[in-house]
Amino acid sequence: MLLDRYAPYFFNSNFREAGSDAGWEGYRGELIVIEGEVADDQGRRKPPVALFKQATVLAQGDELKLISGSLEELQHWPHFMEKFGVDLTPATIAVMFTVNIPKSFVSTINGCTVVFISLTEGLCWNELIDLAALEKGDFKGQGPTDKIVTVFNALKGNKYKYPEMSVEEALKTTNNAKREVHGAV
Repeated sequence: MLLDRYAPYFFNSNFREAGSDAGWEGYRGELIVIEGEVADDQGRRKPPVALFKQATVLAQGDELKLISGSLEELQHWPHFMEKFGVDLTPATIAVMFTVNIPKSFVSTINGCTVVFISLTEGLCWNELIDLAALEKGDFKGQGPTDKIVTVFNALKGNKYKYPEMSVEEALKTTNNAKREVHGAV
């Protein structure tokens, strides 16, 4: 299964479980994009340098069907590609909520349409549901992985209104935006 290969990169996992239909498996949590350096002689590492936060991953067997989450910096994209890029195919839906880009854009990578959406605040899952034009009632009685399958099916064939741009071009336009976190007062 594909998620077995990703398991070393799981961090702060919410869940990893099979769907109700055979072959589907989902994960929500964070993925390590840049590992921390080795801290001691026993090989233990310092905390990760960069994470793919609020990640949602859906696999069917060894095929990546959906991957979505938050990149703090577009500059982390090459590191993301080193770990997960080989699994991006024309059948994959990839939505990257990126903090430090001024405008959303679409790029084609390995035949996969990757949507980069500027997002400094909010939850990626909620934004993904909005992008899929789904409502709370669409998930009634579903388990966590089945909810991801519902989002995947809703996003299939979706046409995005963002301009086409290469990641290399977009890297020239990044800004210093940071994720806005609101907590208890």
